[in-house]
Amino acid sequence: MAAIWKGAISFGLVSIPVELRTAVRGDRISFRMLHAEDLSPVKYERVCAEDGQPVPWSEIVKGYEYTKGKYVVLTDEDFERAALEGSRAIDILDFVKQDEIDPRYFETPYYLVPSKGGERPYALLREAMRRTGAVGIGKIIIRQKQNLAAVKVVGDALVLELMRFANELVDTKEFSFPAADVVKPQELTMAEQLIGNLAEPFSPDKYTDDYRANLMRIIKAKLKGKKADLEPMQESEPADEQVFDLMSRLRESLEQGKKPRSGAKGTRSGAVRAPRKSAASKERTPPKSRRSA
Repeated sequence: MAAIWKGAISFGLVSIPVELRTAVRGDRISFRMLHAEDLSPVKYERVCAEDGQPVPWSEIVKGYEYTKGKYVVLTDEDFERAALEGSRAIDILDFVKQDEIDPRYFETPYYLVPSKGGERPYALLREAMRRTGAVGIGKIIIRQKQNLAAVKVVGDALVLELMRFANELVDTKEFSFPAADVVKPQELTMAEQLIGNLAEPFSPDKYTDDYRANLMRIIKAKLKGKKADLEPMQESEPADEQVFDLMSRLRESLEQGKKPRSGAKGTRSGAVRAPRKSAASKERTPPKSRRSA
């Protein structure tokens, strides 16, 4: 996998040569738009909204809409003047604590791989950050675009995560959220017990894209001229717009969570463990359905 950027991590007077390599890969199924009559790919034309005629690339300019229907045109020269110098350094400006960063700021992760000769200072920075629990905050320019970035330790790797700038986040004040005092103490206790019953160590491999899997079964079956045999998806109950009894829903959810898994070790027939507020033990069985209140 080729590097998408080569440069150095710079903090203080220390410079560590690194390469930026992707840490995630897309796994979506892509489709082409086809003409149903002969299955020929459909092309898209650039059409003028005013006269409905196709517009060649040579007659297209970029415009910023400063008010509805009003634009200011920017030329190639304008973009060149605004462009920043292509610095080959990740300039770490500050070191902060991980829990001080709002998760909404994080966007796309990349691996920082040490270049030849950079292994020792790379390991030094990684271990120093690990011991102090620090995350480096800096800026990086990729393809003439400046990005806010965080450098953090993940196992033996330094991971650079592109971040959003503060002005890109929508302020929560733009919405209305319920206050904590609307919750009754008994409801809160039961909700905590329910969470405890459903608590498990995070294991990302157990969560799969069922929709993608079904699409691939259908595609493979169609290639063989057959119809895919799919298991019906469990439908969730529609949201009840009427006022419902929250306590009864919580009790029902807890009762479902108490049902032992068939053949589960360490669980006697008919025995029920009392729910706890802490994370559930491995013996506790997840509920067969998780209906929200």
